[in-house]
Amino acid sequence: MPKRALTALTLIASLAFGHGAVADTLEMTDAPQARDAVVSRGLSMSQVEQRYGEPSRRIGAVGDPPISRWIYPQFVVYFEGQHVIHAVGTSPTT
Repeated sequence: MPKRALTALTLIASLAFGHGAVADTLEMTDAPQARDAVVSRGLSMSQVEQRYGEPSRRIGAVGDPPISRWIYPQFVVYFEGQHVIHAVGTSPTT
């Protein structure tokens, strides 16, 4: 059988008998505490404190580069040096 015919036959068989791509959808709840606690990347520590007040707890810098975090009731803010690199909402405790 010529190579071209074999390639065409393989393609037709794949389309006819293949299952195609299958994907699942993962839906996550819209956590209001995460949505409401949007702390922008790049803000300084003083800007975060002005906007959101005094954190419940401050955890000092660790590592190189120095990463510290401030804990608020609804979210945690991560800093590299003096600037925000990430913020995440926290789950309400029961």
